[in-house]
This record gives sequence, structure tokens and C-alpha cells, in this order.
Amino acid sequence: MQLQLPARQAGCSTRRRGHVTRSCGLNPKQRQLVKASPIQRVVVRVATATAEQVELKPAGSFDFNLYMVDRAKMVNKALDEAVPQKYPDTLYESMRYSLLAGGKRVRPALCLAACELVGGDVTAALPAACAMEMVHTMSLIHDDLPSMDNDDFRRGRPTNHKVYGEDIAILSGDALLTFAFEHIARATKGVSADRVLRVIIELGRASGAEGLVAGQVVDIQSENKSVGLDVLKYIHIHKTAALLEASVVCGAIAGGADEATIEKLRKYSRNIGLAFQVIDDILDVTQTTEQLGKTAAKDLAVNKTTYPKLLGLEKSKEVADQLILEAIQQLDGFDAAKAAPLVALAKYIGYRQN
Repeated sequence: MQLQLPARQAGCSTRRRGHVTRSCGLNPKQRQLVKASPIQRVVVRVATATAEQVELKPAGSFDFNLYMVDRAKMVNKALDEAVPQKYPDTLYESMRYSLLAGGKRVRPALCLAACELVGGDVTAALPAACAMEMVHTMSLIHDDLPSMDNDDFRRGRPTNHKVYGEDIAILSGDALLTFAFEHIARATKGVSADRVLRVIIELGRASGAEGLVAGQVVDIQSENKSVGLDVLKYIHIHKTAALLEASVVCGAIAGGADEATIEKLRKYSRNIGLAFQVIDDILDVTQTTEQLGKTAAKDLAVNKTTYPKLLGLEKSKEVADQLILEAIQQLDGFDAAKAAPLVALAKYIGYRQN
């Protein structure tokens, strides 16, 4: 079954009878990549997509939708079992309300795909994958608080503090964050102790003062200020990309990857992580609240600096395209079938609509 991807809405090529008539920001060097490998041929075709839906078959017949549904079921079951309802009732209800609210499960999927790419068993990375979602959920709960982004909706329903109050929302976020590390240490099986420790360190760096928290602080302090591209990039790399990077790297570590492979996947994940937030900036000004499942135009409301604000929509789309292209280049040399999920996830991040 073929993978269908939505294309850019403007500034891209037109396709006629199976061929591309104009590229979307690709220079001659990038076009040359079309000859390099099956993976890179897929990337170039995606980067030159049209306003229509384009059908692609990366690494054979890979069904991305089926893959994501399967991974979401696996992760949701594991999360449900990891955080059961118990006393104190309100705390666990609050934790489960946000943790099991659905969502795309991109971070767990990246973690599991990286583990399998390097030859590991998916069960080895499942605790880490769940931990990524726990930390991500914590960040959403806290980000929505009145003292932060002050949002009323998340994933199509009222935010945690709107249902349980600010006090419980803060504490449930704290509980998810701390339990994430316990869960990795307690639940990971068949992985050496030194690798489990590396996973914990990687996640700790990504979620603390060198990662997510640092990005959030600079983001808050940049509201109603004019900041340049360097500061904006710092915010996005730390606030968003750091956890996506940890998801991929931790999956690779749990799967037994060597150092060279880990670094290639780190570069892949940094690029998709930054692209993820560039696309978020774009969607904030191009999509509705109903389409996003959260309040649209929030960045404009608080006068945040974003990629569209600094570069314009079209240039921002070009930046995202280039980041996705460079990310998938890091997968060249891997078995195409095993790399297919990471290729598709990168393209999904670059072309998502919510």
C-alpha cells in the first residue's frame, strides 16, 4: 500500500503525468541526490511535491498509517498499564486525563523506530518510548498553565488545569516527569545497565536546564520583544527539538547502536526536531483551532517571534523542507526497509497539518 503525503500549499512544483516541472527550492546539488540512493530519491520527490496529494512508496510498500496505528496501540496499552488509576484518585485521574488523551505519539514512534533500525527488539525501547510521552505530556500540562501559555484547549478538549485546577495540574505534571525516569530504570529489560543509564542521562539532559526547560525560559522572556533568528533557533532546538532528539537517540542506545550510528541519528533527529517547530509556527497562523486541536494564533496574541514573523511563510516552508531533506540524508546507508519508518516520520513532521 502506498504512503500518501500532503504537499506544501504554495511555492512548490507542479506535477504533470508523473513528472515534476518545477522544483521547490532545490539547488543543483540537492537535485543530484536523486541519483544517490532509494531513500534520498524519496526525499527529493517529497521536497518537490505539489498542491495535490502525492503517492510515494519509500523502501518498498510501507504503510505509514498502519504503522502509526500499530505503534500507538502498543504505546497506549503500555502507558495505561504503567500509570493505573489508584489513590490519590484526583492525582492519577489528572495524570491519565492528559497522558491517555490520544495524540500522534510521534516521540514514542521515533524511539521504537530507531531501536529497530539498529537491530534491536522493540520491547527493549518500549519503556523509554513511554517515558518520552510522559515527559512530553508534562510539558503540555505545564505549558498550558495561565502563568505560561494560558491555553484552554489541548488535543481537542479542555486543558488539564481547566478540569482539575492549577494546583493539581502542576503536581500531575511533576509526577509524570519524575515517574518517567523510574519507569525506564524499573521496566527496561534485556538492555545492559550502562545503556539504561545512558538513556536516563539523555532524557534528563533533554528535559532539564540544558533542554526543554531552558527553551521554555528563553521563550517566556522573549515575549513582546524583538529577537533574532539565533535566539529563535535556540528556543526551538531546546524547547521542542531536544525531546525529539532524545526519543531517537534513546531508542538507538536501547537497541545497541554504536557511537557512529548514534551520532548520525542525533543529526537526523535535530533536523526533524527543528523542522517540527518551524511547522508549528506555520500552522499557528494558517490553521484553525478546530484543525489544530488547540487554540490557533496564540503566538500572535502574545507577540511571540516565530519563523513566519521573521522570514515570511514561504521562506519558512523552504527552511522546513531543507531540514527534512538533510535529516533523511542521515539515513543513507541503512537498510531501506528498516529505515522506512524514520523516513516516513520525517516526512510526516514536515508535511503535517496539525
